[in-house]
Amino acid sequence: MILIIDCGSQKTPFIEEAVDLQMDFETVGLWDVTKAHTEGKLGVVISGAPILITEIDYTKHLEQLAFLKELEIPVLGICFGHQVLGLLHGALPSRQKEDRDWQTIESLEEHALFDKLPTEFEMMEDHCESISVPKDFRLLAVSDACVNEAMCHTSKQLIGVQFHPEVSGNQGTLLIENFVNICILHNENIQG
Repeated sequence: MILIIDCGSQKTPFIEEAVDLQMDFETVGLWDVTKAHTEGKLGVVISGAPILITEIDYTKHLEQLAFLKELEIPVLGICFGHQVLGLLHGALPSRQKEDRDWQTIESLEEHALFDKLPTEFEMMEDHCESISVPKDFRLLAVSDACVNEAMCHTSKQLIGVQFHPEVSGNQGTLLIENFVNICILHNENIQG
């Protein structure tokens, strides 16, 4: 089962649909989630949120999700979720030009998240902020509009994407399916 943390995004039902193609899920609101919700889960997806991290004090959000740093299961952050993963590890937020359209994403290296996707693929954007790549993370993908489109931790299964795969058609669904496969493989490796 995958835990979906709904941070208030209208797109969360689309995350649920994509995950549900492969695995059961449980959705919990941002302010209701605790580390206990992750017990027995194979992975976590963090949704976007209708807030701007450059305009609020996001400390309480980081405190609420600080347990993510301790998890041994894969985590996928989408948009706000991506930003939270970065901020938890020292990334710096910045304002950028508004991007609420399709964007060509270029993957910089092979990663299981991009399995069966071409080197360049289109994803829907919905943001006007970005984050720097924090220490202990690798940059996985870029676009003309955003330097940090995707990143992953160097030793943990923490992955963030600035774009919205859940509303990006077949390629976006494939990316979420790839994340579910990462969770399944991670669990199999732990089971031995």
